[in-house]
Amino acid sequence: MEASSSSSSSSLTFTREFGGGPCWVIPGFVKLPGDPFKTKYLSSRFCFATANGGGFRKELKGVGRGDAVIIVDHGSRRNDSNLMLNEFVVMFREKTKYPIVEPAHMELAEPSIKDAFSSCVQQGAQRVIVSPFFLFPGRHWHQDIPSLTAEAAKDHPGVPYVITAPLGLHELLVDVVNDRINYCLSHVAGEEDECSVCAGTGKCRLYN
Repeated sequence: MEASSSSSSSSLTFTREFGGGPCWVIPGFVKLPGDPFKTKYLSSRFCFATANGGGFRKELKGVGRGDAVIIVDHGSRRNDSNLMLNEFVVMFREKTKYPIVEPAHMELAEPSIKDAFSSCVQQGAQRVIVSPFFLFPGRHWHQDIPSLTAEAAKDHPGVPYVITAPLGLHELLVDVVNDRINYCLSHVAGEEDECSVCAGTGKCRLYN
């Protein structure tokens, strides 16, 4: 194993030769004070990667030509919730300009991770990046998504894949949460319409 670290930037990258076992990195966007292994809030296992056939994994530099992105959420029995992921994927694709971006649900709804992986390969993907649309690294990220992705990749030998970190403690989420709070309070005050999440539910109101 080769390892490199920098306490000033608080980013850590690990690479190792492998033939099937996961390797892990702490992405550069995660800013950790001091020793990243001495915090109870962040896991050191931020990224699973496999060459899907062996080889040496190079440090990732971002989405490039030949890459496809799968954004995977949990999946819901409520179709409206599943459709919101489709809307997010459209937003993501339009903003990033990535040519291949597909939605997937871990369970309960279609398309599955297997379906999305196949769709990416059919569109010419040479590497698949699975991005979990989850807040924190729980069991689904540690076990379920890696297992489902590995199963999907069996149908496409030679196509490597990466499972990225969940959203985690990203500083931009502070702005997202604050924006949502302020908008809902404005709706309660009668200054704004319901947002797209609450529309028609009547749930965004003051309870006594």
